[in-house]
Amino acid sequence: MRAVWDNESNRWWFSVLDIVGAINEQDDYNRTRNYWKYLKTKLRKQGSEVVSVTNQLKLLAPDGKRRYTDVLDYNGVMLLAQNIPNTNATRFIHWFASDSESIDGKSREKAYALWESC
Repeated sequence: MRAVWDNESNRWWFSVLDIVGAINEQDDYNRTRNYWKYLKTKLRKQGSEVVSVTNQLKLLAPDGKRRYTDVLDYNGVMLLAQNIPNTNATRFIHWFASDSESIDGKSREKAYALWESC
């Protein structure tokens, strides 16, 4: 899952396409992108907060170039996963929220270590 740390806001930003692909167990970039377009339109019509908190940052694309892509922070990822009608979404939320091997989990471990060293 592609992610980038933003020093200004002190948070991780995660690729929406990677999240959608992971939840749907889909490794086809075009199908994942099309599903995100469909879901984004549906959520926008429902007035969902997920679409309004989506930002765009340049991340490395499958073709090796850095391209703008939709990204969400931790809270946005949780909202997105809750809005995907898929049984894998629950497993993804559990992994993303608590797994010490996730980017957020590693950041949490580093923050705790730094806090304890002070």
